[in-house]
Amino acid sequence: MDKRLTPEMLGEYSGLFWADERNVAALNAVTAADIHQVALNRNLAASTDHTFSIHLKTPKATSQMKSGRCWLFAGLNVLRLAARESLNLEEFELSQNYLMFWDKLEKANYFLENILETLDRGTDDRLVMHLLKDPIQDGGQWDMFANLAAKYGVVPKTVMPETASSGNTRTMNALVTDKLREFAAVLRRRHAEGVDEAELRRIKLEMLSAVYRLLTIHLGEPPRSFDWQWRDKDDEFHRDGELTPRGFFDRHVCVDLRETVCLINCPTADKPFNRLYTIDCLGSVVEGGIVRYLNVELEPFKRAAVRMLQDGKPVWFGCDVGKRLERKLGILAGELYRYDLVYGLDFESDKAERVDYGQSLMTHAMVLTGVDLDDDGYPRKWRVENSWGEKVGDEGYLVMLDDWFDEFVFEVAVERKYLSEEQRALLEGEPVHLPPWDPMGALAAAE
Repeated sequence: MDKRLTPEMLGEYSGLFWADERNVAALNAVTAADIHQVALNRNLAASTDHTFSIHLKTPKATSQMKSGRCWLFAGLNVLRLAARESLNLEEFELSQNYLMFWDKLEKANYFLENILETLDRGTDDRLVMHLLKDPIQDGGQWDMFANLAAKYGVVPKTVMPETASSGNTRTMNALVTDKLREFAAVLRRRHAEGVDEAELRRIKLEMLSAVYRLLTIHLGEPPRSFDWQWRDKDDEFHRDGELTPRGFFDRHVCVDLRETVCLINCPTADKPFNRLYTIDCLGSVVEGGIVRYLNVELEPFKRAAVRMLQDGKPVWFGCDVGKRLERKLGILAGELYRYDLVYGLDFESDKAERVDYGQSLMTHAMVLTGVDLDDDGYPRKWRVENSWGEKVGDEGYLVMLDDWFDEFVFEVAVERKYLSEEQRALLEGEPVHLPPWDPMGALAAAE
């Protein structure tokens, strides 16, 4: 059989196209307007409102600007509800820049430690190539967030505000990455020259000092302590005096991060349900807890999130946000776009197949802050707090239909008490180790 695209074949394809007048109409429409305007299911969009039977009272939406810090923003948006209640404030924001500084420095240390662990592998080794690809990217996971907050605490945004580089990280990341790759080459070269481990680690400490200097120039230096006073929503004045970031966390956040664990719903054949997984070489704080995922079926996955919301608690989650999203209206829905009517083609891959073939993976973290339950207690749609500013959706909040949740939500961070006894027991077991490039680690590589 001829492997080429022949003139005869091309002529046949052209004839088939022009023989169907629906193709002509689609051509005229899509060459004049964006495909998502043409394919939008307007009846669905018009009938989707931002009202929910369970609706957590939340502050104004935040903005990660031109950065990939969604996981940090989502984590801090969860914590700020507790701080807001403690401080009796209507509006309040925790410093994303503060935790990002420590995340970058910890990632630099984590990267250099991995380089020291792989000194005898060639630079063409798949693991080494993976490590060198994005050593200090913006992305992360809930467990990475919990490690940072537990070690460094948190501070109000006014104590360490945003900078030009925190809101637009590309240049800073590129420069730090340049130095880290250079440092990796130095460590590998010195190892080849016979330098012992103790000396290599001394050299590593000097390298981290240089990274600290770079980060401080771009982001400012995180405070070791600060004076904290405020006037609450009832116009009452309060003064705490001098607090450390960890002291502020313990006094005004008071969330036991150890009680929050991660469930995933990934129905691929290589990840049987009701097993615990981790991903190798995924993390930042070397001494912190590893990333842990308990893979469960959709029903208990969803039930845990609903129960959290019913108790007035927000839920951090990871999803594939770019699929079936109408950004301006703030709608996420499986049937939002009728591509079949435009192309005459159905897109038929299911959740597992999309993951296996690279069509879907976690790209974004947000927070569930409400759910609309039907008369039988099943979710119809979900309220989502995003970190894209207030111009998207309902002043920065999105509405996610339940069919979108089923197909494109992969992870929820929930408290242990909302799991069954069997699930809690599984969390104490030894996790199955997945390779660093597994799709379930994609959120930590997201920019």
